[in-house]
Amino acid sequence: MREFDVVTGAFSYTGKYIARRLLAQGRRVRTLTGHAARPHHFAPGQVEAVPYNFKNPSALARSLEGADTLYNTYWVRFSHGGDSFEKAVANTRTLIRAAQAAGIRRFVHISVTNPRLDSPLPYFRGKALLEKAIAESKLSYAIVRPTVIFGVEDILINNMAWLLRHWPVFAVPGSGGYRLQPVFVEDVAEIAIKAASREPNEILDAAGSETFTFNELVELIARALGRRVRLLHLSPGLTLGPIRLLGLAVRDVILTREEIAGLMANLLVSHQPPRGRVRLADWIKESAAGLGASYASELDRHFRGR
Repeated sequence: MREFDVVTGAFSYTGKYIARRLLAQGRRVRTLTGHAARPHHFAPGQVEAVPYNFKNPSALARSLEGADTLYNTYWVRFSHGGDSFEKAVANTRTLIRAAQAAGIRRFVHISVTNPRLDSPLPYFRGKALLEKAIAESKLSYAIVRPTVIFGVEDILINNMAWLLRHWPVFAVPGSGGYRLQPVFVEDVAEIAIKAASREPNEILDAAGSETFTFNELVELIARALGRRVRLLHLSPGLTLGPIRLLGLAVRDVILTREEIAGLMANLLVSHQPPRGRVRLADWIKESAAGLGASYASELDRHFRGR
């Protein structure tokens, strides 16, 4: 096995945890990134940073030459500015072809639970299109499908806690009875790296051992913070109004109509045995002091300051 791997987005969220584990195993790591100058927690020179080069497929393939495994976390949460799901799909197809041209031994792709080619939601449809492109390539591959990922840099759980710290009322789209099965980011990294060491092509879910309704999740976070909360159930359309107003105040996109639809369709639960080991309830209790202490901006993380 060659001694270095490539991780897309090692200066971001999930990719950072994959890169950390690889470095701890003595592997060399190169990252493809759109944020080469972004501050990060790696030692100087520990992770080599190379731009994505989607517009130059030959240069992209050269940046992958000699690598054993490519761990792909590249994606967008929503369309914004010049970035869209369609562009992310096209860019990832370019990456798949570059990996094949470079002779990558194993392509480990981070997808999402329950993708469908006929999904009305572009996030899940785009993920399904990429899974199809990977399966039709000549690459040896593992597709890892996380539910909703939680961890220190998490945006969803953190910002739910931030809201609960500031307001005694929490707006819930619909009944709040739809379910989530969160998985710890370290568990996702471990699942991805173990999948890289195997040979057969495989598709596997990455989900935690606990499943919550959305109502239960809000109440779990509130209890850990020592906050009393009243759940205000609104139609999805009515919920978007205050969410957008708050988004204007914090200069961010907090939640989109499509994300609400995905939540309410129970797409963030797995039908496979859970592979995650860290329990969300335990993690929230241990992290309560800092959870939601400040707002985490998606736009700051992925779009501003490029």
